[in-house]
Amino acid sequence: MRALVCNELGDPSTLRVEQRPIPRPRANEVLIQVGAAALNFPDLLMVAGGYQHKPSLPFIPGMEGAGRIIGVGKNVQGLRKDDRVIFGIRPGAFAEYVRVPADGHLMELPAPWTWSEGAGFRIAAQTAYHSLVHRAALGKGEVVLIHGAAGGVGLAAVQLAKHLGATVIGTGGSDDKLEIVREYGADHTINYREEDFVPVVKELTGGKGADVIYDPVGGEVLEKSLKAAAYGARILVVGFTSGRPSEIMSNHALIKGLSILGVRAGETAQRVPAFAKDYEVELPKLAWLDVMKPHVSHRFPLERAAEAFKVLAERRVIGKAVIEMDT
Repeated sequence: MRALVCNELGDPSTLRVEQRPIPRPRANEVLIQVGAAALNFPDLLMVAGGYQHKPSLPFIPGMEGAGRIIGVGKNVQGLRKDDRVIFGIRPGAFAEYVRVPADGHLMELPAPWTWSEGAGFRIAAQTAYHSLVHRAALGKGEVVLIHGAAGGVGLAAVQLAKHLGATVIGTGGSDDKLEIVREYGADHTINYREEDFVPVVKELTGGKGADVIYDPVGGEVLEKSLKAAAYGARILVVGFTSGRPSEIMSNHALIKGLSILGVRAGETAQRVPAFAKDYEVELPKLAWLDVMKPHVSHRFPLERAAEAFKVLAERRVIGKAVIEMDT
């Protein structure tokens, strides 16, 4: 099989397509012929050596995808050959075949969805669900400010927040991106390159501020967000695609009674079994309702995978960039 291999840490241009043996599923695993695999910001960090999870070299990047089961381990129940599934793996998705544990790593691909749409669902949906449901307990009628709303985790949060009955304000860096954000359910959008989001949020909320702030960007965006927060707001620290963590002023947190909540959906699933079970039960339901359906702006064949990394790093992706296999 063909696989995208990282032999040295650094720039994604060093990634190479190599021939590897097709894996055989163990007793509790399934073998999947991959239709598409999605790229995420942690993939950039992992290839560069800057992510908390550091696989041994050489490794095959990629953490999520969609495909067809072609082999089933002897102990696996409830899954059959030819089932169309969404899968999670860390790492290994950027290959024509992957073996995946059957327990907790798979869900059915909704019938109308393409491989590419399915490939981009799992990580963004799990992050958004853990953030807005488990951590923030977002309620109907509340106002949520979603930064990086045109990204994969941002669009998932926009859709889920609307499903939960919230008023959604989304920020982004271009009008073209924000048009998509509105199509996916945002009530208001703000181009942060053209206007300061803090006074706009205050105006939209009658001076109150946002009840929940969802921030995968970090840096100055999160620092300013505390000024746009309502009293008692929950601030969700989802990531730092800006390239740096934030320096949060503790006086804002004190005076406004803010809760600053770290979000690590995958790690929490390993530590809190009830949350992991929640993902297994609730995310498939939401997928079949088209809640958090991914928007795929860029598709690449495996041989052009380095270009996929480049467009993600340059912030040109709206929703997801995916690598499609020849199936």
